[in-house]
Amino acid sequence: MERQGPLSGYRVLEIGSTVAGPFCGRMLADFGAEVIKIEPAEGDPVRTMGKSVDGHSLYAASIFRNKRLVSIDLRRPEGRALIKDLAAKVDVLVENFKPGTLEKWGLGWEDLSKINPKLVMVRISGFGQTGPYAERPGYGVVCEAVSGLRHLTGDPDRAPARVGVSMTDYIAGLHGAYGAVMALMSREKTGRGQVIDAALYESAFNFMEVWIGAYQKLGFVPDRTGSRLIGSTPNNLYPTADDTYIHITAMADSLFRRLCDAMGQPQLADDPRFTLHAARNENHEALDALISAWTQQHTLADLEAKMEAVSVPATRIFTVADIFADPHYKARQSIVEAPDQHLGTVAMPAIVPRLSETPGTIRHTGRDVGQDSRAVLREVLGLEEARIDALEKEGIVA
Repeated sequence: MERQGPLSGYRVLEIGSTVAGPFCGRMLADFGAEVIKIEPAEGDPVRTMGKSVDGHSLYAASIFRNKRLVSIDLRRPEGRALIKDLAAKVDVLVENFKPGTLEKWGLGWEDLSKINPKLVMVRISGFGQTGPYAERPGYGVVCEAVSGLRHLTGDPDRAPARVGVSMTDYIAGLHGAYGAVMALMSREKTGRGQVIDAALYESAFNFMEVWIGAYQKLGFVPDRTGSRLIGSTPNNLYPTADDTYIHITAMADSLFRRLCDAMGQPQLADDPRFTLHAARNENHEALDALISAWTQQHTLADLEAKMEAVSVPATRIFTVADIFADPHYKARQSIVEAPDQHLGTVAMPAIVPRLSETPGTIRHTGRDVGQDSRAVLREVLGLEEARIDALEKEGIVA
């Protein structure tokens, strides 16, 4: 299938691994960029994460989708020479090595920008390219802890919890892709490339904005509140008669009044403890207790119907099984089945955001290690078959 989308015509070299770099590359590939992913002969570590079928990684099928997969040994000088040659012929390079690694290999910004002044270099790392923490190893969950986001996740009576995906890696990858597109737009005006320094901890910290000014001006340090959102009442999980939960959000005064009507307790909206949002925040424990006493008298399905009838935001907590059965997901085709050479098709998230005029496409799932090595070296670098054979025999490419 021909590449299409707003990034069609741009070429990206992805030499990152695991999640943050490959997700950044995936976002660019989804919207039409030709993304050439480099991985070692043993494969990117992400191939060992998640579940596999018949030895084929389902995670790699999604995060490597739409990419051309090339295997080059970066530990060898000859392999690094090939990367330098490729960097001269791309618009964007995405990497997430420990800061200083590429410089030791002669592949840093100073080296590559000399041979390709238009290059946009996305550098994703745990703590950024500068500062006292720059050389620390920066796994996503570690940087999530440093960002302050982890401190707010979970219940107040136990240790901070984590989200069951590599959340901070995804956040940083998204910031990196956003930065790459902005840099390409700037290049249209200036003719020059630039570096995007996307740190995992800063990308997650960017989501902490609601509490930064609160600490500066008031010294307020937020803590974990479980399923309740601080400063938004009611906005919590409530137990149901069939031993599950419903999340109800009715912080606005008009929404709260509609909730009270649905509960058959319209007088609560006129109770001085609850009439205004600020008062509800002060008395959230009492209000949550009243709502919980009501929800426990009804089943989840009944509560969802009641909330929908009065236009109060509410929902069950979806599992993946719920998602696959949900009519809204089906109507919007939020899950797509991409063609896979080994497994027939593999289900994965659709491309987002949805562009009305220049949408992206999923052309294929992630391929095998080095499947496109020969084609890329031939088409992009113009190497003869004999030279490629020699590189393969020497173990530099696979």
